[in-house]
Parts: sequence; C-alpha cells; structure tokens
Amino acid sequence: MRSKPDHYTIRAKKEGYPARSVYKLKELDEKLQLLPRSGRILDIGAAPGSWSLYARRRGKGRLRIISVDLQEIRIAPDPETTLLIQGDVFSGDVLQQLRREAPFDCIMSDAAPATSGNRTVDCGRSSTLVEGILSLAPDLLVRGGSLVMKIFQGGQEKRILSRMQEEFTTARMMKPRACRNESFETFLIGLDYHGKK
Repeated sequence: MRSKPDHYTIRAKKEGYPARSVYKLKELDEKLQLLPRSGRILDIGAAPGSWSLYARRRGKGRLRIISVDLQEIRIAPDPETTLLIQGDVFSGDVLQQLRREAPFDCIMSDAAPATSGNRTVDCGRSSTLVEGILSLAPDLLVRGGSLVMKIFQGGQEKRILSRMQEEFTTARMMKPRACRNESFETFLIGLDYHGKK
C-alpha cells in the first residue's frame, strides 16, 4: 500500500488530470513526437481519462479523440473534440463505431488487464491484450500513423516488438520516468505504420 502521493500524483491533481499516468504519455510524446498536430487519435483503456485530456489540450481543437474503456471515463465531455465510449474495444458494436471514425493517426493504450497478483499470469494477460490492440492496426491505423501500448514485462514484449518492427519503420521499447520504481510495466512504440512487408 502506498503511504503518500508522489510528485507526479500531486502534479496531476494541480494540473487538473485525473491520474498521474499522463506524465508517461507526455514524456513519450515529447521525446518521439507520438501525437499528431491534427487528425484523429484512438485512446484504448482510456479511464479515468488523463491521456485523452492531455491529447485534447495539446491538440487545441485540431485533434479528434475517441476514448474507449470498460469503465467510466472521468473527464468532462467535449463533443467538438472527444467522443467517450464505455465498452469493450474488441466487441462488434464498439468496433463498428471505431471503423466509422477511422482511420486514426495515432492509437494509444495505457490499458492493463485485471490483475491476479501472479506475475506470470498477469504478464500473459497483458501480452494477449497488447497483441489484440496491435491486430486492430490494419483496420484502424492510417499509413504513417503511430502506436503506443503499455505492456507488463514478462518475456513476451521482445517477441511483440519484433512483430512491430515488421509493421513500422521504427519500433522500440521505453520506460518513462513516471512509471513507479516497483512497476514492471514498459511501453511499446511504433512510428510510421506501413503494415506487413
């Protein structure tokens, strides 16, 4: 149990973000120019909404963000820029909605599976989730688009990264400073999507 809020938690509250996870995306975006200046972004596993809110603020009205999560996304609705969808991204109904909004210039995911406390099980669930998201790219991601996904480190991340290296001009793994020290999460990033060679 964490005894007190850390620097990132305090900063997030001060800056009006619902969670500290925003600073993971901010660091990745600043280093790699992940988010487009204009266009469309799909945020998978968006709750409570920090990543979507960061994209909205950064886009200054030029980005349309589609945010999907099984849980409620706790940011103020803004019909001009943000569509909030509560549901399973892999379900037929939600996929139909996403196809209507596609193609996306960026797909981003801070999604994590329900954890069991067993690291092997949790890492397996995380890699299955990540591969599911990667399989949406041919249908939803524009050529030249970017992809960022959280994954638990358990041995599968290198295999998935190899697959991404076949589908993106650049694919890499990065662990932002805002990840907690005890966390075994990292992020897989693909830039300039071209699909399978």
